[in-house]
Amino acid sequence: MPVPRASQALSRFTVLDLTRVRAGPTCVRQLADWGANVIKIDALLEDAGAEQLGGPRHGSDFQNLHRNKRAMTLNLKDPRGLEVLKRLATKADVVVENFRPDVKAKLGIDYERLRQINPRIVYGSISGFGQDGPYHKRPGFDQIAQGMGGLMSITGAPGGGPMRVGIPVADLTAGLFCAMGILTALLEREVSGEGQWVQTSLLQAQIFMLDFQAARWLMEKDVAKQAGNNHPTSIPTGVFKTSDGYINIATTGGRIWERCAQTIGAPELVGNPDYATAPARSKNRDALNAVIDKLTQKKSTETWVRELNAAGVPCGPIYSIDQMFEDAQVRHLGIAQDVPNEDNRHIRLVGQPVTLSRTPSRMAARPPEFGEQTEEVLAEFGFGADEVAQLRQAKVV
Repeated sequence: MPVPRASQALSRFTVLDLTRVRAGPTCVRQLADWGANVIKIDALLEDAGAEQLGGPRHGSDFQNLHRNKRAMTLNLKDPRGLEVLKRLATKADVVVENFRPDVKAKLGIDYERLRQINPRIVYGSISGFGQDGPYHKRPGFDQIAQGMGGLMSITGAPGGGPMRVGIPVADLTAGLFCAMGILTALLEREVSGEGQWVQTSLLQAQIFMLDFQAARWLMEKDVAKQAGNNHPTSIPTGVFKTSDGYINIATTGGRIWERCAQTIGAPELVGNPDYATAPARSKNRDALNAVIDKLTQKKSTETWVRELNAAGVPCGPIYSIDQMFEDAQVRHLGIAQDVPNEDNRHIRLVGQPVTLSRTPSRMAARPPEFGEQTEEVLAEFGFGADEVAQLRQAKVV
């Protein structure tokens, strides 16, 4: 049976996926969605009824993370299972894992061990805090990284206490950065002929995502604080009431501010010394927001979106998730995609946010059932039928 390919872009690469939960699967999903031959290694537990990490297999979260992959089972606590993995690694291009740093060393499947049997292997590792250092043995979770990485201190309304972001941003970005690192290492391998170890962590990813807020401290020793819905530098930018809901308005620079004031029916604000310059608008932010909020309540969200956009003032509605997927532009982009499956199950997932003109990504295959392609994968790697049967009998696969 041919391997389903989501794209031809990465079809020459084989990836062994040892990841669990979210950050690691997010990384591997990027490779799978661009056509890599991804083999998800399902942990074969001694207790067959034990709960697998990552939630229910047919749940929306698991399904969204593991499309375009195949799966096999393997007991890595059995020495024979480790030997199977090493045989797979001799022919693979990439291994991705998010074990705690000490676990893979104890198992004997760390980068140094695998590179001895395959010097071309690119080995991707995601941890909570890094592969070494004072915190490297700590378990890592997204919300912990959001807190330690500074994000929760600048999220939420002023005085409201720390607030987590509504998505697992540290997990997701660590996965994306690891995928970028792996692709960079594969490109470099074309020159050197050698693989390398790609490392990132939730903490590093979260700090990187602070971007200009982090740079404000490093360069200017300015500690950013919570600003709620107000933009820290472009003013006025924020959430304003309308007659039937709320709207986002964003102004950057004097000309857009002038167009905004004209469109909302308050041209006199432009000449007001309290609001005439960016520093003045920053100093008097709350008073200016209150003035704008009174004016925007006179019309509906739809009317303001039409009028402000026509005037060249960035603005938009604030959707719930169901409303977002019904938006005309979102529907046009086609990011919500159906996944083919033989069981006629309704599987609609979020597609890639990037398009390639010649080798686009697609939903080629539904997420695999537990160990669904074990025999198929082992056969491709040179395991004979008798050998597979013996591994089955010994509960290695």
